[in-house]
Formats: sequence, structure tokens, C-alpha cells
Amino acid sequence: MTRMGRDFSYTTQRDAVSPVSADVLFASSRFPNYKTRTNNNTMEAKEDSKLVSMRELTRHETAKLLDQQNRLSVRDLASKFEKGLAAAAKLSDENKLRDVVSLEKHVLLEKLKDALESLRGRAVGKNKDDVEEAIAMVEALSGQLTQREGELVQEKAEVKKLASFLKQASEDAKKLVDEERAFARTEIEKARAAVQRVEEALQEQEKMSRATGTQDVEELMKEVQEARRIKMLHQPSKVMDMEHELQALRTQLAEKSKCSLKLQKELAMSKQGEKNRPDLFELDGTESLGSYLQIHPCCDEAPDLLECSIQWYRLASEGGKKDLISGATKPIYAPEPSDVGRLLQVNVISVGVSVTLTTSGPIDPAAGLGNYVEALVRRHDTEFNVVIVQMNGEEHPSESVHVLHVGKMRMKLCKDNTTMAKEFYSPFMQLCGVRGGGNAAAQASFWQPKIGLSFVLAFESERERNAAIMLARRFAFDCNIMLGGPEDRAAVEKAT
Repeated sequence: MTRMGRDFSYTTQRDAVSPVSADVLFASSRFPNYKTRTNNNTMEAKEDSKLVSMRELTRHETAKLLDQQNRLSVRDLASKFEKGLAAAAKLSDENKLRDVVSLEKHVLLEKLKDALESLRGRAVGKNKDDVEEAIAMVEALSGQLTQREGELVQEKAEVKKLASFLKQASEDAKKLVDEERAFARTEIEKARAAVQRVEEALQEQEKMSRATGTQDVEELMKEVQEARRIKMLHQPSKVMDMEHELQALRTQLAEKSKCSLKLQKELAMSKQGEKNRPDLFELDGTESLGSYLQIHPCCDEAPDLLECSIQWYRLASEGGKKDLISGATKPIYAPEPSDVGRLLQVNVISVGVSVTLTTSGPIDPAAGLGNYVEALVRRHDTEFNVVIVQMNGEEHPSESVHVLHVGKMRMKLCKDNTTMAKEFYSPFMQLCGVRGGGNAAAQASFWQPKIGLSFVLAFESERERNAAIMLARRFAFDCNIMLGGPEDRAAVEKAT
């Protein structure tokens, strides 16, 4: 019987492993652990969790791409294809690494098998059984490795196919992105060209509209002037008109002479009876446009103004001819633009009493009103906010704000889409300040668009009221219309 030493196993192991370790490069610093199944097959005890099957990864990526293909934009799809291509390249690198590792495992197993075969002849007893069992495990492991290599070859083919597909899809996506980008640029250029054409058309239309509007106004002015000229041709001659006017003036002069003689007699009697009587009334207020004048009693002997007859007049100069202001029969009178530069006089008559009051000087214009009106004249239409106080002599129930439009050819009163009055300037139109009333008389005006329709309008301020009157009279004068108050036109025509 052969005697065995204590260090037999160590020496045998050293002799068997040393030639293998000298010629083989290991991928890791330790030998993998294996265990035997019930059918004498070997398996790895523990597999690394990071090594995921390529087939499963391929299926996962393919399903993910198919799922997102319909809802990704072109740019996102290209990005996804590029990422998939990078992932395929990474998988290819891992596959090459696995090929190297598999080759190392084959070499290692062959050398291990050769070492075990060399040990089989020298081992006896229980050690020989262990060597044979190790040889069987190596052969089983070699079979599993061969099977694993077959699977890796198949997976490698699938990875190559996927990489080729992803590369082609990435190129198609880039091409599609370029096409869409070029199409978008073309559409943007077309849209810009269309916008520019629309802007040019709008500018041209605006120019044509302005030119047409100016031409229409000029044609309308010519038609109005021609109509007035034809109307003048069909009227009686001016000589006959002047003869009738002279005859009427002679009749009026005779009547005025009789009245003058009568008044002189009454005045002489009044002076004799009232020589020592103090003044009964006086005028109070600022003598300028935008204010109002009011009659005040000066003593207890003064009669009640409600029982007196009051009439206001305009005078070109002191002692000159008086022009009656129709409708001005109240103790309060607000001067209007026609009163600027003239004296105002009021007669207060009661039982046995006749008092005449005159302003100390001509009515002064409002500061800055002329420049304001000149600025408004440049506009085609000017709007003023007003409130209707009276309509056809009756109180108006509504106190809502209306808009008075003063244009170059006509005037219009409206509220939103409701038009109260709209008339061209004509001999039947009248516009003046309210002749009477309370403290707000300086902000109110009387407007008669046509016969049978009249309004009393309250403006926002005295300035707005006087500007509206002056502006309307200026535009009416351009249309050969003398715009004034009731019975003012006759006085104006006589003065001219």
C-alpha cells in the first residue's frame, strides 16, 4: 500500500493549477462558484443582476418605440432613434466583451480539464473520485457554455438587425425633420408675403377711402352751391326785394317815430316824478362770455321781478340801435358768442315804473376759447356730451348722457345706436344759448334741427357750450348758412 503524506493534496493542487494560471488571463480575480443539481448538471450559484438578457432588452425597446411612435413629434422621434442607436452600440460593445469573456472561459475550461485528466492517473481512492466528479462538472459546464454561446450568437444577430433598423430609422427621421423644416420655412415665407400683401392692400384702400371721402365732400359742396345758385335764379330780383324792404323800413320808421314821441313825453314826466327816487335795480355778474348776468333789486321799494315785464337787448355801442333778443325775458341772461363785443341792455317795466339797465362795457370773450375752437375746426367731426333738458318745450324725463356731433356738413344728436336728430345745415336750423333760466343757463343751449323739433341741451361746462355754438356757426357759414337763434337771422341779414 502506498503511504500518502500530509501535504499531498496541496502539492497536487499546486502542480495542477500552476501551469493553467501561467498561461490564462482571467476576467475576474476569483473563480466562479458552481453547485451540482440532482441530475449531475452544474449551474452557477449566483448570477450578476446587471446582466440582462439581450433578447428581453431588444423586445422592451422595440415595444417602447412602437408605443411612442404615433404620439412623438418628428424631432422627438429623431432624438429617440439616436438614443436607441446609442443603446444598440452599447449593447454591441457589451456583446464583444462577452465574446472575450466566453473565449477566456473556454480556454480556462480546456486547461482545467487537461489538468484534471493529468491528476486522474495519479489520484487514488477518494481523491480519484473527487477528480472524476470535477471532470464531469467541467464537461457539464462546457456544454452549458456552448449552449450559452449559441444563444449569444442569436442575440448578437438580433442586436445587429436592431442597430441597422435604428440607424436607418434615424437617417429617415433626420431626413423627415429636414423636409418638415424646409416646408415650415416655405410656409412662413408664404405667410409673410401674404401679410405684406394684405397690409399693402389695406394701405391702398385707406388712401382711396380718404381720397374718395374728400372728393365726395367737395362734390357735395359744389352741388349745394349749384343748387343755391339755381334757387337764386328762380327768386325775384334783388331790386324788387330791396324795394319791399325799403317800404317796410319806411312803415316801421313812421311807427317808431310815433312811439319815440310818446316815449319822450313819458320820460319827461317820469323824470319829473322820480328825480329824487333812488335806483330800484342793478345788474350783477361778470360781463364776459361763460358767465351770466342777473337783475337784483336795490331797495325795498323795488317791485317784485315776477310781476315785471323784462326784455334784454344787444347794442353795438352806447346810444346806438338796439337789437331785441327774442325769448330773453327772464331776470337771468347768459351771454352767448353773438354778444361778444356788444353792450347788453335790459328793460324792467312795472306799474308806473320803467327801469333800463346797461352793462358797463362790451361783453369780453372767454380766455383761450378762440384757440380751442380753431383746433376743433381741423377735425371732420367733434363730439360733445350733453343731457337733454327739454324736448319741444316739454321737460325730458331721461337724464342720460347723449352725444352731440358737430360736423362740417351736419349736426347729429344720438345715444349709442339711437339717433334723436340728424340734419344738414339749413335756413330752418337754429342754435343759440338758452335765453333765461337759472344759474346753469351759461351751460345750456337751444337747438332746433328743423321746424317742429327743438331741444334744450345742457353741456358739461360753459366752455363746451360756447365752443359747440361757435364751431357749428363756423361750419354753417362755410355752407352759406347764417346760424343763429329765433329771430336772429333777420337782424343779422339787416346788419350785413
